[in-house]
Amino acid sequence: MVMKSIRQKFIEEKLLKNSLVEFLERELRNVWIANLDIQRSPIETRIYIEVLDPRRVLGSKSIKLQRLINKIKEEFKIPNPKINVVEITNQWLEPRIVAKRVARGIEMGRTARSIIYRSLKNILNAGAIGAEIIAKGKLGAKGAKARTIKISMGFIPKAGDPMKGLKFYHYPAVTKSGVVGITVKIAPPNIYLPDKVSLIESGGEEDVNEG
Repeated sequence: MVMKSIRQKFIEEKLLKNSLVEFLERELRNVWIANLDIQRSPIETRIYIEVLDPRRVLGSKSIKLQRLINKIKEEFKIPNPKINVVEITNQWLEPRIVAKRVARGIEMGRTARSIIYRSLKNILNAGAIGAEIIAKGKLGAKGAKARTIKISMGFIPKAGDPMKGLKFYHYPAVTKSGVVGITVKIAPPNIYLPDKVSLIESGGEEDVNEG
């Protein structure tokens, strides 16, 4: 019974985080959010938002931020919420930001494969052990068949304890041909590796037509 209660609380907390991120992305359209964390105490609830450019989120004394806090309090029934804005140290180690960048490039009509390769190189240059980006949908001109482009560089754990440290995010790119799903997986520099691994220099690639 206790384990069920803990599991239920964990699920509810995760759902709350996802709902909060979606809410904040609607309210702060020009702010790129990487992560969100909630820390509760008997006095207040601290919401830590990791963003690409904190300057786009106005200071703690601003009317805009106070309105945002009031909305969160009203919509999510969070007692005494406080917002802390934190700048991310490296955007290329954040799958949420990378996925959005890839999606935006595809929406602007750029070649998916070139965007993915460039993004993967930036991720590895940022210190990641490995990364994988998958684009799935109608890639190309209107009427093109659905296909999947899957490109990886470096080492991506597929099983075991290292999987726990893998960071990933899925984001949709909306094009004239339809929706293209973008999935980004990143093995960060501090990921747990039980054995030493050899990194591959060039990207592995799969391209599958789905009819």
